[in-house]
Formats: sequence, structure tokens, C-alpha cells
Amino acid sequence: MSQPLLDYQDAYLKTLQQAGKSVHTLDAYRRDLAQLAALLPEDAATQPPSRRHFVAALKKLSLQNSHPRSMARKLSTWRQYCGWLVRQGLLQSDPTQNLKAPKAPERLPKAVEQEALNLMLDSDTDRETLQLRDKAIFELMYGSGLRLSEVSGLNLGDIMLEAGWVRVLGKGSKERSVPLGSKSIIALQAYLAYRQAIAGETALFTNRNGRRLGQRQIRNRLRDWAAAQGSTQHLFPHMLRHSYASHILQSSQNIRAVQELLGHSNLSTTQIYTKLDFDHLAKIYDEAHPRAKRKK
Repeated sequence: MSQPLLDYQDAYLKTLQQAGKSVHTLDAYRRDLAQLAALLPEDAATQPPSRRHFVAALKKLSLQNSHPRSMARKLSTWRQYCGWLVRQGLLQSDPTQNLKAPKAPERLPKAVEQEALNLMLDSDTDRETLQLRDKAIFELMYGSGLRLSEVSGLNLGDIMLEAGWVRVLGKGSKERSVPLGSKSIIALQAYLAYRQAIAGETALFTNRNGRRLGQRQIRNRLRDWAAAQGSTQHLFPHMLRHSYASHILQSSQNIRAVQELLGHSNLSTTQIYTKLDFDHLAKIYDEAHPRAKRKK
């Protein structure tokens, strides 16, 4: 390649523009490529770019305390540009191939404090169908840790009130049974006495028209209910599921049981969705393992 790597960026951006990319996207690509020019080592202007050059650029970003997600986005831009150069015959091989940016830390969903959540759920409910329905939904989401899609997809036959179980169809059509809490059973009984549905509708939770209640409606009802209860948090469905898992784990320290209740295939997924009390686990280890006991 006789010219520096970035001499072709204007031509590349023009192809993106012709492909219908937005002005915002083009500006972002232009900024990322301009930053690459500043990050590449000096010898990148006089020789074909190599993997070493891009590794050096990523290291400089890291030293500048760039967020891993930002670094991943920039690398994606650089990779697409190099791929275009290869396809145009302007670059013999792609120096970014198999190059990976630092992995961004998993973002844990927030849990609601036990006392605050229980106070909201224990508040008086109007004896209107919609309020009774919403109370049953929220009790079920927190009491059994159901996903939004799982709650919306429940049918009447999935609820076994006398036995105290709910049958759930989770991700990948994986079925599991989860215990019903006493508060959930009471709320469901109150709602079912007033449930309205069109002929043939099997959905457990229905809307004003007697049809299955949609996920967006549940999300909006939870948000509005929390605001009406004076919550300072923007409450969304997965916060209830995460609170369920976190509160059980904090009390039982049994992550395998939480894994089963949540319907996770892998334990690593449960570790992401729940707050592990590492101090407690470390204490158990120190007290129980003969090679871990420390001198006092």
C-alpha cells in the first residue's frame, strides 16, 4: 500500500453515504477514523499497517481510560474500514482480523430494597378489575421471579392455586414449575373473581377488551403504579425478577436453587443476574476449609 492507511477514508465514507447511512452514523465513523490517525504509531504512515499498529492504538485508548464499550465501537469502525480496503484491493490483508477490544463489564439490573417493595405491594388496592389484575401481576413477578414475556404468556391452566405452583414457558420453550407465594395466591384469587375475557380466550391476564394483556401494557402499568405509590425509582419488570433472585439469594445463599427458580441453563447466567454476597461466601470458606483458616 503506497499511501498511508487513512488516505482512503473519504472514499469509504462516500460509499457509506451512498448506502443510505445517516448523517449521525457518518459523523461517528469520521470521528473514529480521525482518532485512529492520532493513535497509530508513526511508522504506520510509512509501511503497510499490521496487527501491531492496531494493538498499540487500543493500548493508547486504554491508557486514556476509554470505556470498553467505546473501545469496542471504535474497533468495529476500524475493522469495517479495513475490510472495505481489502475488498477494494487497497490492502493485502486485514490487520484487525480476530482483534478484540476489552470486554465490557456486565451491567447488573437494579434490585429494589425489600422494605420499599413490600410496602408498595402491601398498599391497599381498589376493588376494580384492572387494579386487582395489576396487583396479581406484580405479586407474581416478584413472588415467583417471572420474566415479562412469561407473565404475558400465562394461561388459566398454568396456575395451580391449591397446589401453590405456576407452570411457566421460558426461553427456548423450556418449561419449569415455580412455587406461588401466599401473597400471590391471595392476589390471584381476588383478580380471578373479576376476570373478564372474550369467548375462547385462555390468557390469565386480559385487557379491557377481554383479550390477552400485552407486554408493553404490563410494562406501562408497572411504571404508572410505582409512580402512584410514590416510588423514586423508575420500576420496570426485570427489576422485580432481579429483586426476587437477589432477596432469595441473600437469605438462603443457595445459588443452585435460585438458578432452578429462574430457569437458567447455566450457573454463570445466574451469577450475572444476582448479587452474590461474596463477603458471606468468603467467611464460610475461611471457617470451613482447613487450608483457608487464617492465624489470628
